[in-house]
Amino acid sequence: MYIATLLCNPAKPCLDPALVDSLRNAWGGGEVLWLAPDIAAEFALEARPDNQWQVWEDLQNIGVDLVLQPAANRRKKMLLADMDSTMIEQECIDELAEEAGVGPSVKDITARAMNGELDFDGALTERVSLLKGLPETVITQVLDTRISLMPGGPTLLATMKAAGAYAALVSGGFTAFTTRIAAELGFDENRANTLLVADGKLTGKPGLPILGRAAKVEALEQITAKLSLSEADVIAVGDGANDLGMLLRAGSGVALHAKPSVAAQCEIRINHGDLTALLYIQGYARSDFKG
Repeated sequence: MYIATLLCNPAKPCLDPALVDSLRNAWGGGEVLWLAPDIAAEFALEARPDNQWQVWEDLQNIGVDLVLQPAANRRKKMLLADMDSTMIEQECIDELAEEAGVGPSVKDITARAMNGELDFDGALTERVSLLKGLPETVITQVLDTRISLMPGGPTLLATMKAAGAYAALVSGGFTAFTTRIAAELGFDENRANTLLVADGKLTGKPGLPILGRAAKVEALEQITAKLSLSEADVIAVGDGANDLGMLLRAGSGVALHAKPSVAAQCEIRINHGDLTALLYIQGYARSDFKG
């Protein structure tokens, strides 16, 4: 048995009941369950349709995401999340680079690294080197003035935590950012890289070893083992090439507003919805939301 979930950006509700009914009828699905009026609906299917991705592409053109997944074990016991461009709307290193006056150079390297065009460790080392001499106080300034939470994040955390789930923030960014974001959103733990500081200024070097793609998979393995969970019990979310390892290993790997090269390798692709999409695809209705 499968569940088909259709959803859109909750800030711009556009899910037409006639569209949902039409697809349900075409695929021979069960009764439509509305999770949120004009925003999210689901129905059951006996088998995966052959034209799933053609329909997905057609729906993308009208601002609707389509997710098809096995009905069993949809509601997860653990959230494993990337931070940059996932739980926050920015890339923290890019914002630091703007303050250092090297924004364009760093943004170009970030984009190429997230697309998988560059080795993550080398790209991070190169970008951090461009921040050498930046006062440590700029980190707090950037957090206060440049960083915003991704829409739906607080609701996602509050709802899953209320249901007893464990939440881990695992980032290729920096602990100076993950510590604050994790505390603000209610994550149980966070892992990230460190920015080395001497005499109140960034040294231009990251702490070693660098936390990249392999470290995110290790976090998945270590935390599930600690909690006596299986990887099938995890929903992971990210957007960049360094997230692919954990996205492909987790029971549900969600490519959220991801780079095309990343999304193409994932079964669950959310391009229009916000982070509450992770609740809808687990079968939570808006009336179940907390926070």
